[in-house]
Amino acid sequence: MRDVAIVGAGMTRFGKFLEKSSKSLGQEAVQNALDDAGLQKSDIEAAIVGNAVGGLMTGQEMVRGQAILRPWGFGDIPIINTENACASSSTAFHLAWLYVASGMHDCVLALGVEKLYDEDKAKSFQAIGTAVDMELDAEAEAGAGETRTRFMDLYADAAKAHMEKYGTTVQQIAKVASKNHTNGSLNPYAQFRKPFSVEDVLQARMVADPLTLYMCSGIGDGGAATILCSAEKAKQLRTDPIWVRASAISSGHDRDGGEAAVADRTSKRAYEAAGIGPSDVDVVELHDAAAPAEISLVEELGFCAYGEGGPFAESGASQIDGDTPVNPSGGLMARGHPIGATGLGQLVEITWQLRGQAGDRQVKDAKVGLTHNAGGEIRGEAAVNTVHVLTR
Repeated sequence: MRDVAIVGAGMTRFGKFLEKSSKSLGQEAVQNALDDAGLQKSDIEAAIVGNAVGGLMTGQEMVRGQAILRPWGFGDIPIINTENACASSSTAFHLAWLYVASGMHDCVLALGVEKLYDEDKAKSFQAIGTAVDMELDAEAEAGAGETRTRFMDLYADAAKAHMEKYGTTVQQIAKVASKNHTNGSLNPYAQFRKPFSVEDVLQARMVADPLTLYMCSGIGDGGAATILCSAEKAKQLRTDPIWVRASAISSGHDRDGGEAAVADRTSKRAYEAAGIGPSDVDVVELHDAAAPAEISLVEELGFCAYGEGGPFAESGASQIDGDTPVNPSGGLMARGHPIGATGLGQLVEITWQLRGQAGDRQVKDAKVGLTHNAGGEIRGEAAVNTVHVLTR
């Protein structure tokens, strides 16, 4: 397999954009990535486009990537569509990486885009709620799918289990939310740019006990894109390529009682492929669709021991100036979670962090970055997980 580099990274601001289409959001993100790389559309040899709920929200099915890119001048190249719940665009990135690493193509675009916001919020909630086995799953509680996504109930149940097993406190969960909203306030691409104190988080409206509003990711739109190239081409284009050292993707399965969670299993594969361990990672973007998820995931990704996620957050270790900065972008809670664009939004952020281009949220001297992106839920485990390791 060949070495693969990111030579272009761009995104839109995440937010609620009723006036914008999937086409306009996708094209804006791609143009920003092309400009960043100093490339033209004609340089792209293949494109992978991640989108999760376009069919449910806009009616566009089957050829979403072609519908976005072809009217804008992309044609006569492979355009592949990936739908993989909230991991749709990190899956697109994985396939783009594979295209280049295999030697099939030298310059490949990965795009993630989502039009999720609608004035009828129930439409958005119900679309997100389809990322389960619909034959087996029922609404968790009254109101799920109407006033919130059913996933907030799942995260609430997981939080209660973690609190009971390890003594994690609601104050520690609020600490995560406060950190990420503070980080988001420093990010011009974030949907939510207002910092909240721990007390603000605790006093916010209850969504699904123990989760308050500011502990939950919101509904939004957006696009994010990267351009991946072979090492030879990357060195021709820029002096600061970011290298993809590992790209791992796994599906959940029915686990034995003592078996590690899918994020744990996937990250171990990524660490092995990259030849590093968790202690080598300088900056992390992970899937905090709700604040307690970050507490569990820092354990599963190996940044602290199981049961120590709450104290890890409370200690300040995950702050921008901490030992292991987590979600300096604001994460899904503050940067936003337009689900088909989320994974590439993480990868764009880590690219900027490793280049030293993250502005007020810059992690000092970051050399190794990791992204974790999850999607869906089946039989008690995430349906899909992706983990990527990038280095400068």
